[in-house]
Amino acid sequence: MSVKHPIVAITGSSGAGTTTVMSSFQHIFRRDGIRAQILEGDSMHRYDRMAMRAEMKKQMEAGNTNFSHFGPEANLLAELEEIFKNFGGTGKGRVRKYIHDATESAAFKQDPGTFTPWQEMAPDADMLFYEGLHGGYVGPEANVAQHVDLLVGVVPIINLEWIQKLHRDQNMRGYSQEAVVDTILRRMPDYINHICPQFSRTHVNFQRVPTVDTSNPFIAKDIPSPDESMVVIRFANPKGIDFPYLLSMLNNSMMTRPNTLIIPGGKMGLAMQLIFTPMILRLMDMKRRA
Repeated sequence: MSVKHPIVAITGSSGAGTTTVMSSFQHIFRRDGIRAQILEGDSMHRYDRMAMRAEMKKQMEAGNTNFSHFGPEANLLAELEEIFKNFGGTGKGRVRKYIHDATESAAFKQDPGTFTPWQEMAPDADMLFYEGLHGGYVGPEANVAQHVDLLVGVVPIINLEWIQKLHRDQNMRGYSQEAVVDTILRRMPDYINHICPQFSRTHVNFQRVPTVDTSNPFIAKDIPSPDESMVVIRFANPKGIDFPYLLSMLNNSMMTRPNTLIIPGGKMGLAMQLIFTPMILRLMDMKRRA
């Protein structure tokens, strides 16, 4: 952790909705004039798209049927920790970007599925903002979580997460349902061993729970809308959280435990603004005072 160079990390699995949370933080950054250096979790994968396919085939032939981006072997976790450590100490470091699709390919003049070259971070960044799979990772390879000043988990209940992934990968990436289901099954051990434990290290967790039947996610025609959901917000340390204010601002909300707030799904964006704006401003105030 660093007072002069704070780090905020959003952690959650692919399809969990971390990108939506990232948009909420970017709104805070724009509104309050905060210069945040973005580090995408996909940029810390060990292999580009073609190399990953080759490595998966190699692992399958060796009898490893669970090799996935969720596990440490497919990611540069020691390098991720080093980036966090360097930024926390100096405000400097290197980043790159993973090219996801044709739009990004045209912008960066690179093929989809490749990485841009490493480049130096912006020299005047107020903070580092990470969004990806391993912002709270702790293991033999690295202790990423120890360097994070604000760690946020985004973790829909598992059936909803699967529905979101099925719809995204089928409709936006052209994968068959069988291919998406194979991916879900292949990466389940890594999800259990390397993703789930991170949510016990977060400062705040957001878990979306649908209020419609999602018992069979593989036949769902639509993703439950925000108005068809509730969001469970869990604070690791509720000290200093103004729950009466949050309850007054977020209609139809309630508390179920001393550290747990339940809000309508459509209020998630507003809740993030109300919760994280003072936290981010506090980090900035501490930075200025240091």
